[in-house]
Amino acid sequence: MKFLQRIGALTFAFLATIGQISTFTATALSHAVRPPFYPRIIGQQMIEIGFFSLPVVGLTAIFAGMVLALQSFTGFSRFNAEGAVANVVVISITRELGPVLAGLMVSGRIGASMAAEIGTMRVTEQVDALTTLSTNPFKYLVAPRVIAGLAMLPLLVFVADIIGVLGGYLVSVFSLGFNAANYLQSTFDFMETLDVVSGLVKAAVFGMIITIMGCYHGYHSQGGAQGVGKATTNAVVSSSILILFFDFILTGIFFATDG
Repeated sequence: MKFLQRIGALTFAFLATIGQISTFTATALSHAVRPPFYPRIIGQQMIEIGFFSLPVVGLTAIFAGMVLALQSFTGFSRFNAEGAVANVVVISITRELGPVLAGLMVSGRIGASMAAEIGTMRVTEQVDALTTLSTNPFKYLVAPRVIAGLAMLPLLVFVADIIGVLGGYLVSVFSLGFNAANYLQSTFDFMETLDVVSGLVKAAVFGMIITIMGCYHGYHSQGGAQGVGKATTNAVVSSSILILFFDFILTGIFFATDG
């Protein structure tokens, strides 16, 4: 009987958390599209999310492209299909690896940072001070980060796509002996607009997930420094899981559209 009670309690807690996150998301998005806006804070967050995340995203993308080219060549050589390496690299990078890896990297960097910053403000009562000064915390803290995430993640992923395909090109041409002109021709012939667009749409969704989860866990943190640390961990873990979950959902939608 106690076992069933425990399962019921966990189920109700899970549903309550989903409800809280849904309400938080709806409130954040409503404030993101209604004035007043804070252009200076939005610009700061865009620089933090976009510019300062570019090195780690770029390094991840180029090494992913290199490894993908090597692994594809090794596998395809078993049935004499080495010429498909360029096709596999470009579709894998643009549709999957670019947005997913960029999302996970930004989640570890930005999601944790947002949770720690807002969590510290919460436990030191700075969030309550904003309310006292007639400033809506959602409008000042959450909405600018959501706007920046929605705007900058697609740009980051677009750059990551280019760098990832470049990594595959470098390995294929200088290590595997591919002809440079033929490799580029195969890449552009096989790539479709939907491949790039689907990756950019995923990136926008991932940007919203990262910022929402970082702000949510930071906003609801409690218990001093230990609570801030827990909020940071929860933000990274939950956003990473949601990125993979929504990647599956969006891939199914785009495949249905493609078919």
